[in-house]
Amino acid sequence: MSRINDLIAEYCPDGVEYRELAELVDYQQPSPYIVSSTNYDDSFSLPVLTAGQSFILGYSDDDQGIFYASAERPVIIFDDFTTSFHWVDFDFKVKSSAIKMLRIKPDVDCSFRYVYYAMSCIQYVPKEHSRQWISIYSTFKIPVPPLPVQEEIVRILDSFSSLEAELEAELEARRKQYTHYRNELLTFERERVITACIQDICIRICSGGTPSSKRHDYYDGNVPWLRTQDIDFNVINQTSATISDEGLKNSAAQWIPANCVIVAMYGATAAKVAVNSIPLTTNQACCNLQIDESKADVRYVFHWLSNEYEHLKALGEGSQSNINAKKVRLYPISLPPFEEQQHIVSILDRFDKLTNDLSSGLPAEIEARHKQYEYYRDRLLSFDELAA
Repeated sequence: MSRINDLIAEYCPDGVEYRELAELVDYQQPSPYIVSSTNYDDSFSLPVLTAGQSFILGYSDDDQGIFYASAERPVIIFDDFTTSFHWVDFDFKVKSSAIKMLRIKPDVDCSFRYVYYAMSCIQYVPKEHSRQWISIYSTFKIPVPPLPVQEEIVRILDSFSSLEAELEAELEARRKQYTHYRNELLTFERERVITACIQDICIRICSGGTPSSKRHDYYDGNVPWLRTQDIDFNVINQTSATISDEGLKNSAAQWIPANCVIVAMYGATAAKVAVNSIPLTTNQACCNLQIDESKADVRYVFHWLSNEYEHLKALGEGSQSNINAKKVRLYPISLPPFEEQQHIVSILDRFDKLTNDLSSGLPAEIEARHKQYEYYRDRLLSFDELAA
């Protein structure tokens, strides 16, 4: 910050000019670059992009209408409806006609990378599903300090981005390592294990229910209520929704104790699993397994079903691969001696904490670095406006 303060004192002590984005960048429509087929395959080389969170949707062999980008000639892809955007410095195609490609105008004295960082400070959420760039977003103003100040800001924020990218890459490597060792540890010779069904190791198997959405007094109470969107190979210590005692009484929702293995049966998270660390209730899309701990370790069952995710999901039906309680009940599980189960759990729990725990391990480190980046970005891009 001292270097930035020196540059501001030297180049713009009285403030900086604010300019509309439309004055700084040109936009291009995506029509010539929309992919012709969504039959993606990782063996293909050309990425198909979206400006949303998923970013790379897949890889295509469609070599017509490629948008060419590089480190020397980058582009910002901008979602005209959601206003989310990404920096891109490689060739690509797009999936949606809602994408706009933004590039710096050739005649402006401004760093394109600086514009990208300044755009990320714009606090705007569209209120309706309509195109945003031309009529709204491009009219937003950003501070445009002299180039030496811009370049120093970019240097600092790029260093934060680079560190975050390194941590993300390390996390991805650790997750692959975790998956590999989990598969190794949970592959047994037949004579060493007992093969059972999930129902054979449970005291109780149940689902839940949903109170009537027409009754507002059934919701936002003091009863934690789990929905499948909260299930993601994780430990549930709080729920994103709650119901009232009346909602519980007048629905099929029911309490389950802590330390159940919960399997999502419907929707995008079908076949994903979680363990609850608190007593809670669930909706009907959850299959709740209360494990008989004289027969199996709860965390062992969690790791087993996590490792079997693809196989269990493949048993699903319909467009969302929904499964049902019967398929969960009858799903096979290999049970080594209890001491070996606990040994496997001790190893896999360490990997799990490193790769998934938001309070420690790499996810916590990444979150801390991201908050640090946002803090300095907002400070670095806060300027007094130059008086007219």
